[in-house]
Amino acid sequence: LLDCFVQIAPTPLPRVTEERQVDPYEDKFSGFVFKIHANMDPKHRDRIAFLRICSGTFERNTNYLHVRQERKMKFSNPTSFMASKKSVIETAFPGDVVGLYDSGNFKIGDTLTEGEVLHFKGMPSFSPEQFRYVNNMDPLKQKQLQKGLTQLMDEGVAQLFTKESNGRQIIGTVGALQFDVIQYRLQHEYGAAVQYEPVSLYKACWIDHDDPVAFRDLTRRRAKDIAKDKHGNWVFLAESAWALKMAQENHPKIRFHFTSEF
Repeated sequence: LLDCFVQIAPTPLPRVTEERQVDPYEDKFSGFVFKIHANMDPKHRDRIAFLRICSGTFERNTNYLHVRQERKMKFSNPTSFMASKKSVIETAFPGDVVGLYDSGNFKIGDTLTEGEVLHFKGMPSFSPEQFRYVNNMDPLKQKQLQKGLTQLMDEGVAQLFTKESNGRQIIGTVGALQFDVIQYRLQHEYGAAVQYEPVSLYKACWIDHDDPVAFRDLTRRRAKDIAKDKHGNWVFLAESAWALKMAQENHPKIRFHFTSEF
């Protein structure tokens, strides 16, 4: 069965970057982080970034360029996974997924190459549909809470917005179950107890512009609706479909996006 699968399975496809298209048959290595998972082993508090190989050959203990951080990194224990078993690998090829132990250097979408600057496309954050304020139940656990929120948001389980007007944090998700998962993991993996507070929002839209004056006018007139995401990108928090429509009509020089990739 496996031999047949190897014969009929499609080969890895080319990947589009902002700079060019990357072919899997290229000699030079490139890959991108598509997933991050913290505390896979709660006893060790590990954090693993999952890297998809797009071209060339990934080799253990070889220096590669972390494009976003503009620095070289090498990995002594790249890992492959088979069910619950983990094993250190020496090489990996296009289509393979490699686990890299991470101390906080990676974010979803980060690129590793042999030296070329590439930014892979196709990994946007979508606008969430449900929102809650997150409140810390123990002020002495603020550091643990922020670490937990940062790592869980890096995994992509939800999105975190910080309001510019008062600094309050809002978690946005696609489904209600994610709130329970986040609350449980914050409590049991980071020791941070939180409670949620309802917030009436219709949509979170990423915004950009070419006119600083128009942007200042928006932030002045709609200050309570302006926030930033975890990457520092500006976000407009619309209370209703009508409020979003009015904002778009009243501020035509501002572009409103429903994904973070624009």
